[in-house]
Amino acid sequence: MMSAQRDQVELRACDLDSVLADDHAARTVWAFVQSLDLAPLYARIKSVDGRGGAPAIDPAILVALWLWATIDGVGSAREVDRLCERDDAYRWICGGVGVNYHSLADFRTQHEAWLDAQLTRSIAALLDRRLVTLNVVAQDGLRVRASAKASSFRRRDKLAQLHAQAQAQVQALKRELAEDAGASSRRKQAAQERAAREREQRLAAALATMERIKPAAEPKKAKPSKRRGRDHDGDPPAPPAPEPKVPPEPRVSSTDADARVMKMADGGFRPAFNAQLAVDAATQLIAAVDLVNSGSDMGQMDPLHQAVQQRYGLTPDHWLADGGYTKLAAIDALTERGTQPVLPAARSRNPDINALAPKPSDSPAQAQWRSLMASHWGKDLYVWRGASVECANAQLRRRGFTRLNVCGLVKARAVLLWHALAHNLMRMRSLNFAFMA
Repeated sequence: MMSAQRDQVELRACDLDSVLADDHAARTVWAFVQSLDLAPLYARIKSVDGRGGAPAIDPAILVALWLWATIDGVGSAREVDRLCERDDAYRWICGGVGVNYHSLADFRTQHEAWLDAQLTRSIAALLDRRLVTLNVVAQDGLRVRASAKASSFRRRDKLAQLHAQAQAQVQALKRELAEDAGASSRRKQAAQERAAREREQRLAAALATMERIKPAAEPKKAKPSKRRGRDHDGDPPAPPAPEPKVPPEPRVSSTDADARVMKMADGGFRPAFNAQLAVDAATQLIAAVDLVNSGSDMGQMDPLHQAVQQRYGLTPDHWLADGGYTKLAAIDALTERGTQPVLPAARSRNPDINALAPKPSDSPAQAQWRSLMASHWGKDLYVWRGASVECANAQLRRRGFTRLNVCGLVKARAVLLWHALAHNLMRMRSLNFAFMA
């Protein structure tokens, strides 16, 4: 009988390139990265040959690592750091270059504008090759949990108190750091001072957000009752008028001032952001994204339509969206620009009223929209929305875009752009679209 012998020393000679299959998806990621415009990232490198300091990591490696990690459903910089030491795909991308989670975490959120430009550039290249048309675009939103917890939402007085405490802590740590001469303890105190300073900045941002929120309207004073009690016949006096209800003071998160409490898909209310996607219905490629802290989709169709026009210099023929986007002003705006909106009409509470019947107050664009949605062709076209943008949403959620581990709209939008690029990369791989530099 042959038993396992795991203490046997073996000597294996192999290179990193041989451990990865020729058709492995990580090779596709690297080919896609080579087609991107990396010049702006190289321009930001400050280390120069011949001078002191550690050499910079090639930005192509960091881009490929985050694209592959997003496809792999990994959103933690520490986990990517660990995988770079034990997983063959991550090791192959690194090519022997050491990375650390600090560099990975910073790189992920520092290049939001560059990521947005690459999304536009990649889709524009496909438009130029006539592989994508954007004739029919579908839009949908998905609410993503914010990193902030519900317990972090505070009112103005509490935020001001915490901000004052944080400022005092920062000043105390700065004094200790200036007085201590020990190198090791200075590094520890510097880290503590940096953490306290970041906390103080988050609280200051929360207070600034609180100032921007419009105060609740003053409650109307109740009119005194005209009825008076009668003292002689024994009737009780009229009850006093009820006191007007004062709206509660708004609350802002002390850890993420941009997060807002929204109604989620399961019916619960949690701190979240609202991610908007515009998808080419024919290929399911994401053409434009946006991230807002409004829980309603009602006003999001017009801005994303304008974004597609500005990005690619074209106007889609049809724009598909669900009932949450139905707004008559937006229908007029899209029609005026040359796009036919395809979205259901809001149902009336009166079952006898047909929402798709023409109304006297309708504009020509609104009457045309109702006529389209009442036709069989319009209904068939609307079905295409679920088969395109809903699939893209499902892919993003499958890859972990369900909760953010970064704070702020800018950083959260960078994470959304990583997911959009990763999704498009895998869709282009499925469609056998070649990458062109």
